[in-house]
Amino acid sequence: MTGTRLAWFRRDLRIHDNPMLAEAAKGGAVAALFVFDARLLRGARASANRNAFLLASLSKLAATLAERGVPLHVTTGDPAAIVPHVAAEAGAESVHVSRDYSPFARARDAAVSEALAGNGITLTSHPGTLISEPGDVTKRDGGPYSVFTPFYRRWQATNRRKPVDLLAQLDGLAIPGYETALPDPGQPGFQPTAEALPTAGETAARGRLDRWLDGGIAHYEDERNFLAAGGTSRLSADLHFGLLSPLEVAARSEATTAASAGFLAQLAWRDFYHHVLWHFSHVVSEPFNRKYAALEWRDAPGDLDAWKAGETGYPIVDAAMRELLATGYMHNRARMITASFLTKHLLIDWREGEAHFLRHLVDGDIANNNGGWQWAASTGTDAAPYFRVFNPVRQGQRFDADGDYVRTWLPALANVPARAMHSPWEMTPDEQQAARCIIGRDYPAPMVDHAEARQRALAHYGDTRPGR
Repeated sequence: MTGTRLAWFRRDLRIHDNPMLAEAAKGGAVAALFVFDARLLRGARASANRNAFLLASLSKLAATLAERGVPLHVTTGDPAAIVPHVAAEAGAESVHVSRDYSPFARARDAAVSEALAGNGITLTSHPGTLISEPGDVTKRDGGPYSVFTPFYRRWQATNRRKPVDLLAQLDGLAIPGYETALPDPGQPGFQPTAEALPTAGETAARGRLDRWLDGGIAHYEDERNFLAAGGTSRLSADLHFGLLSPLEVAARSEATTAASAGFLAQLAWRDFYHHVLWHFSHVVSEPFNRKYAALEWRDAPGDLDAWKAGETGYPIVDAAMRELLATGYMHNRARMITASFLTKHLLIDWREGEAHFLRHLVDGDIANNNGGWQWAASTGTDAAPYFRVFNPVRQGQRFDADGDYVRTWLPALANVPARAMHSPWEMTPDEQQAARCIIGRDYPAPMVDHAEARQRALAHYGDTRPGR
């Protein structure tokens, strides 16, 4: 078995432009492994929606690899124990992975690397999860960026790696004693709470990319913020699980006649937040801007539950929260609105919202989710200033003017006219009767007054200013 290499899949469930797989396949037989880490399946950041999508995507990957002569071995447990044992059983000289960036992932990989070294086996990481690696986009002094605009300029000027060729046939190796069957999707932890998930797997993801490039990207600049327009790519889960190569997505987007600078900037934001996580690992549990560590958030479980359930009395907030529960997805504009509401209107800790999103989002990503929440809470890198408090009525009027998005997720408001959709409490009693929507009975009254909540937020955050 001389020359055998082990390809350990994680967030790179594809065969197109997969540097890890390409390198593992060089010079000999390749064995393939995926380990369900119990800490991720059942931990505090676990999501049945994500687990279900992951499992379905793994099934597609296993079939694709099998067609190319490689059985995918799947098991559950601690990678620090399993990976070295599998590598030894396969007679592997090296283990290959796509680089991951969270503190959890780095600690896991360090433990695996140390265990492998005891057997004389190396762990080699490769690019493939991002477009540019953290060490590739730095300031002139070599330090990391914490503001997006200068990061983006350097990101655009940074040389990118070349995509690797698609491997039509591989020299695969079956590992004795290890299963190729995937877990039963009916077991606990894999049963989604969302009513429907995206079609899983690389082929479906590539179809979504093709459709986006054929039409949607041309309208991105004009439609991306309108909640009912369908103007976003919906590729976030595909990128999170590596069903698509972000490098390929960027290259193909740039090659279209309708290339969108705004869409490419969103891909850069994704890299940016991963770079921040790599360089400033404390953001996982603490504010990036440490001056906000002293903020005292409200302990208001009833308000938090109302926000989670979509019962705040503000239609644009509630529709977004209902969409999240029903689909495991939320539009990016809606994520900003709901996060601003929780942190600024209710003064509830951004970590509560971050955790709720991670429990439900199919695309839930530590780096992006954390970055977005800290941006909204004004505690993060390049964050919205603390005095920016989204007005949920105006946000609704601007980005869902006809009320189509709200009506989709809040049937109680189906007959409310568009002019009153985002402030239904302002309807007269006769108008409420006509709309069959009595405020306080069919739909809740606003849990807070926007103007009062804004002043409370300004005072709360203002206490952190120098000299206060």
